[in-house]
Amino acid sequence: MKRHKTLCILLYLVGPCMGFLPNFWSRVLTLSWDSQTHQFITERAILNVTMETLRAINKQDGTEEPSRLGRGFWRAVGEVVKSNAAMDFLSSTRSDPVYHFDSEQWDGAVAALRQMWTQTLLSLKAREYQRARHSLGQLFHSLQDFYSHSNWVELGHRDIYLHLLHPEEPAVPVAKADTPTCLECFSLTCRDNLLSRLRRAHRDSLLTTGYFSSAPQKPEGKCSHGGVMDSSRSLGARGGINKDSTSPLFSPHHYLHTEAARVAAEATLATLRDLRDTVGHQLFLNLLSVDQAPALVFVLDTTGSMFEEITAARLRAHSIITQRAQTPQQPATFILVPFHDPEVGPVTETDDPQEFMQNMENLLALGGGDEPEMCLSALQLALTHSPPLSEIFVFTDASPKDAHLFDAVKALVLEKQSKVTFLLTEDPRYTTGSRRRRKRRGTGPLPPHRFALYSSLSSLSGGMTVFTSNSDIHRVSAIVEDNTATDKVTLLHAESDGQQWSTHSFLVDESLKNVTLHVTGRLSKCLLTSPSGQSQSLLHEQGPLAETEHFEGLYRVRLLRPVQPGRWQLQATSEEQVTFNVIGDSSVDFLYYFATVTNETHPGLARTEGSPIAGAPAFLVLAVTGLAPNAELSFSHVTFLGADGESVQQVELNSSSPSPSSALSVAELVGWVRAVPREPFCVRLTGRDGGGAKVERVSGEMVQPTHVQIQVSSAPHLVPGHGTTVTFDLLNHGPARLFSLTAADDCGFLQNRGPHRLHVGERGRFRGQVDLVTPPSARPGSTVTLSLTARDMSSTDSNYAVAYLTVVPPDPDTAPPSCSITQIQSSCNTSVCSESNWSASLAISDRGRSGLAFIQVHTGEGVVTLHRRPPPEEQTPQTPPNHQHPRRNHHKAKLRTGDAPFNVSDWVSGPSQPLWVGYTSSCCSPRAELLLWDGAGNMKRCYVTSGQQRALRDNSKELSGAKRTNASFAVIMWGLLCCVLGK
Repeated sequence: MKRHKTLCILLYLVGPCMGFLPNFWSRVLTLSWDSQTHQFITERAILNVTMETLRAINKQDGTEEPSRLGRGFWRAVGEVVKSNAAMDFLSSTRSDPVYHFDSEQWDGAVAALRQMWTQTLLSLKAREYQRARHSLGQLFHSLQDFYSHSNWVELGHRDIYLHLLHPEEPAVPVAKADTPTCLECFSLTCRDNLLSRLRRAHRDSLLTTGYFSSAPQKPEGKCSHGGVMDSSRSLGARGGINKDSTSPLFSPHHYLHTEAARVAAEATLATLRDLRDTVGHQLFLNLLSVDQAPALVFVLDTTGSMFEEITAARLRAHSIITQRAQTPQQPATFILVPFHDPEVGPVTETDDPQEFMQNMENLLALGGGDEPEMCLSALQLALTHSPPLSEIFVFTDASPKDAHLFDAVKALVLEKQSKVTFLLTEDPRYTTGSRRRRKRRGTGPLPPHRFALYSSLSSLSGGMTVFTSNSDIHRVSAIVEDNTATDKVTLLHAESDGQQWSTHSFLVDESLKNVTLHVTGRLSKCLLTSPSGQSQSLLHEQGPLAETEHFEGLYRVRLLRPVQPGRWQLQATSEEQVTFNVIGDSSVDFLYYFATVTNETHPGLARTEGSPIAGAPAFLVLAVTGLAPNAELSFSHVTFLGADGESVQQVELNSSSPSPSSALSVAELVGWVRAVPREPFCVRLTGRDGGGAKVERVSGEMVQPTHVQIQVSSAPHLVPGHGTTVTFDLLNHGPARLFSLTAADDCGFLQNRGPHRLHVGERGRFRGQVDLVTPPSARPGSTVTLSLTARDMSSTDSNYAVAYLTVVPPDPDTAPPSCSITQIQSSCNTSVCSESNWSASLAISDRGRSGLAFIQVHTGEGVVTLHRRPPPEEQTPQTPPNHQHPRRNHHKAKLRTGDAPFNVSDWVSGPSQPLWVGYTSSCCSPRAELLLWDGAGNMKRCYVTSGQQRALRDNSKELSGAKRTNASFAVIMWGLLCCVLGK
């Protein structure tokens, strides 16, 4: 208890806050438990819109089956939250007012916000989900900061500021550089310190934001951000206006925090709904890994000796697809990467199982025959294209020719927490003379350790390396089915060097089903003992406890049902290295990351990029996923386990929040690590169920502690035909030494991959850069994965950083379509609404260069009728006749609510030519909402009501009186002029 009190006191003394507090730990640092953080606002919004989307899909399908929000979903949410919080921690963004709506940098802040939206949309449409989550988190941070840092709430607004992301919506004037905004305030709480026209909404009201620190310097009379660590707060006008928290120490307008957080949450919800409606429900759910079974990822050697292996992979894939068809177990994504020497790829990625099987059928084992092959290049591509937490299976009989990529592949494995299993049909234990069949040509005996890189990758990822034979490869590949099952959790992952009798244990709780053991290698003895003390040799196929299948290089053991809860024991001896992996079926699992307290400009826990620093203190943050709403599960501690399964260190856990979050199917826990172990370890989580019985889960991947860090400080966008510089910092936490730095990317844009030699002094820092050139043919929205690895040239000490760079067009179209109501007719005056109708006529066009693309009826019970030309009642004497295409005068499409977006791109001859829309509805449904998209993906919500002429939002809010009439008339006349000129 004394230790925790001391810790809280120390944490209380760290730096200031800027923007809503980044994450849960910020509330501890500011002693404001009731503050709403960026993390809270973002998580709640994503959860609400996700559930809303799932309910809509279930309603449409006529089902009420609850959807799964498992480990993949919370990992995806965590990536958005991480990117959001990182805006307060990264050196390139934490002090830049443009990213936080500070210091009245309006033009730059709004432009950056809209660029984040465009980037999110580009990445998502290109199915670059990880990059889309990253830019979405950044967007949310800036958007939420607007409501905390500006005087929007003080002006009395209780709705969101649409103009931020919708340029066609009306804008509120902003205070000029020489306009005073604040009065002096000499207390922690600053009430009414804004000048009158900045604290009440009226005709000449102005927007402003507070200045922070000294960059840029605050002019006299301007508002400060405020708070105990804002150096500008003591300059005139003294005080501040931020609403980041409920603490008066950090937020002078703390009394408005709840309202600012509410509006920020509404803005986050609205942005998510816009995103969902723009890309469609399924792509939106894919972004968040909702209801998705693990991906099926194959990396296949296609040289001439691989006929049996390719056949085995093909049959196994067919078995998985056939048995899991039309079930939640069916893989959501199928990825295939073939390779030999020198060819790698192409990568085929699909969500269609039949297409995947056709790709498998097209593979031929031809050519090659010599050692080695381009295996790591193919694995790098598979890791780049596969989602995080994937299981990747590599079939080969050759060692890697591209060993220089080991560091890049290792970085991707650790960053994505994916597992790699190698199925090898070339056994290094055989010599040339004793082999039954010589599969590859060579001039002499092959090195016995030529597969060491494979073993290292499988070991650190929590996968396995299986040395088997051609005759057994099909049966051994059953491991693919076991490991790609939905709700698979790990109970034990350990390795033994085979020098002695080894003992391992694993815990089975009552929630577990289908417990399976995989043991690689050759066993001399192996004894399985149940919690009741009953034993069985696993060298026998049948017994009272388990059913064993023994193949060349693999034991596959399935515990017989009902599986007895409690601690099971494995005892084994072997003359070679053996790997033990125990898995079971359960929804309860966990995610984790290491973090450190930041004391820069924003208090909170900043995630550790790459591996944690050995011997240094750190926080361990866990998210327990898959909890039932009323689950009586509590978790007390984690244990760090060495490679052999032995305990290295224990860390006590506490909830990150005083209020339970099990209703969200996730619980967040945090533990204080006094010193990160110096040896590799995996993490085992321990708790108890409602009956007091123990529950354990294990993460199989090995954490690699280190004494060096790489931090990417800036990662700009990539523009076709242009160069880009990525800067990074290398931090040496050890004595002065020489490092080797290697850069790698998956698209070949890098100019110099290295390795580069860098000398860094004791506890020193090196600022470096790498350059990329994007070819003119690069596709906007595509992502380049850049990995940086630093390795101590005198030891095995190393670390990595991974950055995702998005290709964006040089001058993107960010202007959404527009719509103008030209006529409304209504007979809705009767007492029976079903006996009367109303109708509206609209002209829609695109403001940008992309042209109209789609239209959809989002809400409303009426019918939309599309016309290529104005309907007869809208035509004027100036409207040119259409002799060439008389049929264009008549509608060609009718749309209703629930219909998919309708493609209208070929209905107009020019980007600015209007499309005419009629809407007719019963008076029982007096309101309709249409969604319009242009070719760049910009969306416009078009509102029409029966009882209000000019009910469309951009007319009713932006224009008034004669100005509104003139603008509407100008829009119509411009559309007609375009029609004339188009002819």
